[in-house]
Amino acid sequence: MLDRYFLELQSRALRPLASRMVAVGVKADAITIVGFCIGVVSCALIAREHYVAALALFLLNRLCDGLDGAIARQTRPTDRGAFLDIAFDFLIYGLFPLGFALARPDANAVAASFLLASFMGTGSSFLAFAVIAAKRGIVASEFPRKGIYYLGGLTEGAETILAFGLMCVWPDWFPVIAAIFAGLALVTTVMRWAWGWRAFSEVVS
Repeated sequence: MLDRYFLELQSRALRPLASRMVAVGVKADAITIVGFCIGVVSCALIAREHYVAALALFLLNRLCDGLDGAIARQTRPTDRGAFLDIAFDFLIYGLFPLGFALARPDANAVAASFLLASFMGTGSSFLAFAVIAAKRGIVASEFPRKGIYYLGGLTEGAETILAFGLMCVWPDWFPVIAAIFAGLALVTTVMRWAWGWRAFSEVVS
């Protein structure tokens, strides 16, 4: 819901740093891989209940997620980069609630499971739409710089970062925050199903 407002601002903010990295030969894929490793460590820290450090590393992971795209746009975007970007993001988003479940199984496991189930809905609908949109040559006009069709909703990247941040700041409230966000994610899933139903209703020969 908020990504369309933040992505251009993010692109402008990261452009100077990306230019300096391109100048010294840093590759976009390298930033993607480093960012993924940072994200994995962040989720491991959650399991150890080091929430402040986990949040700092998660935000660094998100910085890398934006920076790799900025570098790619100044060099040469690749399908491999787009693939790694989305594949790594989805796993980090899954590991994050798992970390809370491991930290406090009795208090957090049910809410974490509910959140993970809702992520299955948003993730599968997102990727299924992107695959068929690519097959039909449909482009997301609101997100023209994305490597694949970027389908929006109530719970996009910005909302996910905000929710994860709140969980780290107030870990005792994880079950409540996770349940609310999972409910919004399920609404997003249904919205995407409806959009797919309408967008792909015509038979293509």
